[in-house]
Amino acid sequence: MGESSPPPAGRRRTRLVSSLVLGQRACEVALDPERGALEWTEQPQPRGGRVTERANHARDNLLEVNLEKYDGVVCVGGDGMFNEVMHGLIGRTQKDSGIDQNNPKAPLVQCNIRIGIIPAGSTDCICYSTVGINDPVTSALHIIVGDTQPLDVSSVHHHNTLLKYFVSLLGYGFYGDILKDSEGKRWMGPVRYDLSGFKTFLSHHYYEGTISLLPASHAVGSPRDKKHCRSGCRVCKQSKQQLEIDQKKNGGEIKGDDEGEWKVIRGKFLAINTANISCACPRSPKGLSPAAHLADGSADLILVRKCSRFNFLRYLIRHTNRDDQFDFSFVEVYRIKKFLFTSKHLEDGDFNAEKMQKNRFGHFCRDHPACCCIPPSSTWNCDGETLDCSTIEVMVHCQLMKLFARGVEKNSPLEEIQRQRC
Repeated sequence: MGESSPPPAGRRRTRLVSSLVLGQRACEVALDPERGALEWTEQPQPRGGRVTERANHARDNLLEVNLEKYDGVVCVGGDGMFNEVMHGLIGRTQKDSGIDQNNPKAPLVQCNIRIGIIPAGSTDCICYSTVGINDPVTSALHIIVGDTQPLDVSSVHHHNTLLKYFVSLLGYGFYGDILKDSEGKRWMGPVRYDLSGFKTFLSHHYYEGTISLLPASHAVGSPRDKKHCRSGCRVCKQSKQQLEIDQKKNGGEIKGDDEGEWKVIRGKFLAINTANISCACPRSPKGLSPAAHLADGSADLILVRKCSRFNFLRYLIRHTNRDDQFDFSFVEVYRIKKFLFTSKHLEDGDFNAEKMQKNRFGHFCRDHPACCCIPPSSTWNCDGETLDCSTIEVMVHCQLMKLFARGVEKNSPLEEIQRQRC
């Protein structure tokens, strides 16, 4: 790949993998070979770089490359490509700052390098929720202008070991089962999610466990106040300011009893969903939690308790219309800063995998007639990646990342769709 002259004086380049120049702003772009590159009306000037060739290639590249001369990374692809870039940047920033990522209580250092997303995936949930539309040209313009939008990131730990970071959905039960079942159907393309979703709905599995949650006392508003996060959001600014005040009172880090009062919930759940952002997408313009905010240092924890298939279907349908999806007796939603989850089978220590395998087809299960077995635990759907740990600890890190975006603007295509469905 050819080299070209350096960027204009006083400007740093925006970096990754295969490069383009957008206007006067030099940028290198991570290309997802499965989705293809973006077509441009004007021929860009090439800079050194490479197309990603394997899983986690972009992440590994960011962990090694010299990032001092860059002020941004642009990725072309879906939510999976964004996650690779995000993990690379966060990992590199914490490594350079001497932060132990495996410590769930460690205060992480904010990444100053922004990420630009050129959407080319099947869902593009992150782009849709932060820009208001999954349009490559709109995203490119935000990069050219140099817009900045802070974004909360949550960490997932298991026994003092970092598992993943996520910015949109962490789902256990229904969404975890869909993802796990669809992994063996990749040859079908995006339609595999419809098939796996239908199969999982019929199975109607529920899972028992204990959730300990720490409410986000610093956050302004609630998950049901219908105050949507928009460009220049006051809720995000006020929540960030209050969080900083709370941290200064406790020496920069909140520990132990100073964190607040924990709430413990036990039960049988069809779905346990954590939404860092609204998780809006073309299929569900409102998202899983319409009033979730991009940068307020909190996430919305949605608990769907065991109910009939008909009621669960009613709940799912409300994600596509104007009705309140939380207005059910079996649905609870909390705005949280941290939470822990432990599967009942791990609490009791009575799970016998060999016995379960022998009995799998030997009886007709009263609680799960569609599958003839009692599943011991589900899988976590962490931004489209599977996590098999049933015991986890989740913490929200306020404005850990920055995007080339400005948030969802008023009168955006997303708001127009929402008005039409009303």
